[in-house]
Amino acid sequence: MRYLPKSPSERAEMLAQIGAQSIDDLFAVIPEEYRLNRDLAIPRQMGESEIIEHFRGAASQNNSAGYASFLGAGCYRHYRPVVIDSLVQRGEFLTSYTPYQAEITQGTLQAIFEFQTMICELTGMDIANASMYDGSTGAAEAAMMAARVTGRSNVVVASTVHPEYREVMATYAQHQGLPSQTVGYDAETGRIDLKALEAAITDQTACVLVQSPNFFGVIEDIPAIAELAHAKGALLVVSIAEALSLGVVKPPVDADIVTMEAQSFGVAISYGGPFCGVIAAKEKYLRQMPGRLAGQTTDADGYRGFVLTLSTREQHIRREKATSNICTNQALVALMATIFLSVYGKQGIRDLAVQNLAKADFAARTLGSQPGAKVLFAGSPKFHEFVLQTAESPAVLNERLLEQKIIGGLELSKWYPELGNASVWCATELNTRAQIESVANVLANAPVEA
Repeated sequence: MRYLPKSPSERAEMLAQIGAQSIDDLFAVIPEEYRLNRDLAIPRQMGESEIIEHFRGAASQNNSAGYASFLGAGCYRHYRPVVIDSLVQRGEFLTSYTPYQAEITQGTLQAIFEFQTMICELTGMDIANASMYDGSTGAAEAAMMAARVTGRSNVVVASTVHPEYREVMATYAQHQGLPSQTVGYDAETGRIDLKALEAAITDQTACVLVQSPNFFGVIEDIPAIAELAHAKGALLVVSIAEALSLGVVKPPVDADIVTMEAQSFGVAISYGGPFCGVIAAKEKYLRQMPGRLAGQTTDADGYRGFVLTLSTREQHIRREKATSNICTNQALVALMATIFLSVYGKQGIRDLAVQNLAKADFAARTLGSQPGAKVLFAGSPKFHEFVLQTAESPAVLNERLLEQKIIGGLELSKWYPELGNASVWCATELNTRAQIESVANVLANAPVEA
């Protein structure tokens, strides 16, 4: 009943019960200068038809139709098959919460189990959890997991890990007694500096955290990094911000823990979330996995069934024994990824990844050949992102591009000032040849300075 309005007589009765003369008496402790002495600027009430028109008008302001986008940097535009929304909006998925009672949530548990299985097949790991919040929190949780496994208290992080991932990790670690050290990149290749990495790893290093493809779009030498980490007893954590890259890039099987953002698998960008984080690992680290895992078993009659095999979050067990305080998994978003992977299949994912690879290669060659433009780290293997250095600042370039209904690359000066007028560009299957050539035309017609 708490959402129903109260009548004047009911309010008077309530005030009398507590000994107050008026509503204002309830706020007498608040100094006059801090009180709001006017009505809130709330629009008048509207009828249903008016509300529909109001929101249609608001939605039209968000319409990006006709714009070509080359933004990536951890959030990627891919085609979403219509079947995804058709299935996830079924009541048994959309309204279900947590599968506490396995006997009545078999569908949700099976969907989670299939998701975990597919993630293991993609990453080359033995086990995967039932999803994290997103890629950034997954990376932070993986670092803390490595500290629990090794009993060590330091993390070495590549500077080419997504800057916002590193910020989230710093927030997680600030009260965990888990300091981190950042290792730079090779100016020629855009990969982590292996000599600096070797020097940074000590007998207190719990793990080395790298991203591949990294923030520059460059694919790291995972076997070489793993060798350096393991030689000193540290674990290797590989963060994958672009899950689709696993369609053509060798899975990071040399890693101990893989953390991934699965947004590319059928999850809408939606202004930055909700997304779908993942942690996968070697089986021997099972007990230190955060979150929960769904498992397959048989019932008393021999029929296949699904259960929550492991729940190490603080709602399930004693807080001091929990591996994480993650309060839930991204079950509905993970289901989107599961449907996407099922629709495309093994060959479909590979074909889609190859198309992304080809689009980005064409974009890099086309844009890099324009006057005043240069692709950095050109000799290094990449997936569908690359760093473009231009004569004019990216901010000015992007303003000119917007006039042509083109959203350009992400400026890097905030995090990597040493790269000058550089921005990271992304080309996916949704970018056409005509769009890429339109960008090249804008670059070629840069205004000449007086």
